[in-house]
Amino acid sequence: MLNALVSWPTAPLTDSLVRAAIKTHRAPRVWSTYDDIDHERTHFDRATVLASSYTFRKALIRKHYLSHGIQAYLKKRPDSILSCACPSTFEVEISFADELDEMWSDELWELGDKLDAGSSWWILKPGMADRGMGIRIFHTKEELQQIFESFEDSDSENGEAENDGQGDPCETTDKEKPMEKLIGRKFHFRAYCVAAGALQLYLYNRVLALFSSVPYETLSINTSGELLDLRAHLTNTSLQAEHGESNVRLLTELKSCHILSGEGDNIFTLSNIEKLLSQMSEVLSETFKATIQNPVHFQPLPNAFELFGVDFLVSHDHASATCPFQVKILEINAEPAIELTGPRLTWILEDLFISIAEVCVRPFFQPSDGTEPSWKVGRGYYGVHSG
Repeated sequence: MLNALVSWPTAPLTDSLVRAAIKTHRAPRVWSTYDDIDHERTHFDRATVLASSYTFRKALIRKHYLSHGIQAYLKKRPDSILSCACPSTFEVEISFADELDEMWSDELWELGDKLDAGSSWWILKPGMADRGMGIRIFHTKEELQQIFESFEDSDSENGEAENDGQGDPCETTDKEKPMEKLIGRKFHFRAYCVAAGALQLYLYNRVLALFSSVPYETLSINTSGELLDLRAHLTNTSLQAEHGESNVRLLTELKSCHILSGEGDNIFTLSNIEKLLSQMSEVLSETFKATIQNPVHFQPLPNAFELFGVDFLVSHDHASATCPFQVKILEINAEPAIELTGPRLTWILEDLFISIAEVCVRPFFQPSDGTEPSWKVGRGYYGVHSG
């Protein structure tokens, strides 16, 4: 009898971590890339088969679905932490660049108004793209027009049969004033969370800080988007791959760093770190509550679990004495590119996958005998915290 299917053909590190984590667990389960899972069997054999991915989870992993879900949730629950934990986002659904002219007076009126004010920069991210593909920065209508025209020119030159994102929704996210200058470079946080069954949510307590590869430079309204060095403003590890693990740090390693985005000689403290982790846990909990309202695009099965890589920005309000930092959820990634973490921190990935096996795999096949720790919201065991 087949005890396990482990298949990660393009992710050898993930494959080895999975095999090491489940070597003591012998039961019918599938821990593999999404495309290799027999989703029909997962659906019909719920009592005996455990799969490492939900079948339907677009509401989480597609940027425009996630934004829609959060906005719909906030209309019903305006007091949710998500009201201050999401960057301003607009969806641009477009097939050809010349469609923008009409959209400025209709669905993109609000974005156009902000661009006309000339006081903010925006990040454009193709909704169906992965690993930083197609990301651009702009701050005028003309620059956005030029970006879409360049996409069209690229498709024509390459003679592609597919449109490589053209016609798919893109998101523009306000590039706010983040706490972006620790050691002089911009960064964002990468947190790993595990969703189990229908539904428990766990946050891994070792959060990463992913840095850009060159020092941050302040943008002004006179800066040309075409001349920008994106490496200074984008922190996606796939875009910084040539610099390897030097751009990856643990959040706890930032303790005692000087905070350059505020006034005075402030230090990043352990208390700051604990508050950020608490915020991440609450934001993730609310985000999953929001997306589960859309059963068409997110269906958590009782016999499935999934690891997600969640990206957070953090804003710094140095005038606030009680809570100067606010995390903002940027996106949720399925099958996160953990191999880009680098050899120095491989040990945390080993611990993460062993924790997943203990929290998600073993309890499914070995029901609790009463000796297991009682999981309460906010408590942590095996390196993960329940949310």
